[in-house]
Amino acid sequence: MFRDPRFMTENDYLLAWSVYAVAALGCLLVWFRITRGMWRYLREPLRVLAAVLLFSPTAVDPGNEAVLAPAIAITALDLLLDVGSSVWRAVADLAMYGLFAFALYVLFVALRWPLERWWKARHGAQAEADDDNAPTLREIMQRESDDAEYGHYGQTGDRRMRVEPRL
Repeated sequence: MFRDPRFMTENDYLLAWSVYAVAALGCLLVWFRITRGMWRYLREPLRVLAAVLLFSPTAVDPGNEAVLAPAIAITALDLLLDVGSSVWRAVADLAMYGLFAFALYVLFVALRWPLERWWKARHGAQAEADDDNAPTLREIMQRESDDAEYGHYGQTGDRRMRVEPRL
């Protein structure tokens, strides 16, 4: 009539993984927000590392490969509770998933780098031409001082462009 509370049914197992996946995705999004101001080549590997730590599963029981749990949780709980039966397996799984993820990241960077160089070469000449025609800081400051002296009309009486704040 009553089921043994020590064992999870298939639905309980899937529900627990679903809750963990949503929570881990939330943690990963927070990590993306935290690392957004970093230098690109530091930010991206840290994001890959966080994804590996959050989303890598490992077997709980070596005899039953079908029951999986997050590897970081198994590692932390085995070390905290001093059980130590699955620590090395979980660490090995974390290392393996980390190796695969960083290999894919290096491949992605290796493909992205020449494409970015090609894109900059194609559109960089146009941007450099725009930069050559751009006013210098001294010219901008001179115009601002002229605006302050003559109002928003220049010496010739023509109305200068004003920058209005966006609402």
